[in-house]
Amino acid sequence: MKRIVVGITGATGSVYGLRLLELLADQGEWETHLVMSSSALLNIREEIPNGRKLIESAAHVVHNIRNVGASIASGSFLCDGMVIAPCSMRTLAAVAHGLSDNLITRAADVMLKERRRLVLMTRETPLNLAHLRNMVACTEMGAVVFPPVPAFYARPDGIDAIVNHTCMRVLDLFGVHRNVAQRWQGLTNDGADPALVPATIERQA
Repeated sequence: MKRIVVGITGATGSVYGLRLLELLADQGEWETHLVMSSSALLNIREEIPNGRKLIESAAHVVHNIRNVGASIASGSFLCDGMVIAPCSMRTLAAVAHGLSDNLITRAADVMLKERRRLVLMTRETPLNLAHLRNMVACTEMGAVVFPPVPAFYARPDGIDAIVNHTCMRVLDLFGVHRNVAQRWQGLTNDGADPALVPATIERQA
């Protein structure tokens, strides 16, 4: 089976981590390894009713944040990458500076040193200079900084639709192409300025 590590930290947006685990479980070919920080557990309690149980039951393996000797702490553990959903600014800073002080940041460090996919769903606004510099540092090391920004062109009808679209885009980065939300098909002609509408419509496959 393919393997992916999912980290959940204390930033708001724990539903992203839950939905990613659920979508990967539906695939049937992915083994998920979950790590949650202590702050994540506090936040999950506020954001998702019975959230910890739901999240842990959606993962194949659950690791303790303090167990830096876990399998995912080693580069010899073969996996296809890691996503931190959501990623707090504290965790972003630790990854940017190589501070492997818990299992999430250690696993992220492993992804970078082994040149594996690392996606950071950073969640904060507004951003200060330290946040921006840490994002640059992680990007320069090969990570993908992926703030969960809603795509309103999909005309979401609620929070679930917004979460599904964002998680679909994240999974695309791992080669998992789920059509759980509307994908961009190009501009429609409804209500468009006639001067901007082409005389012939591009043929789509």
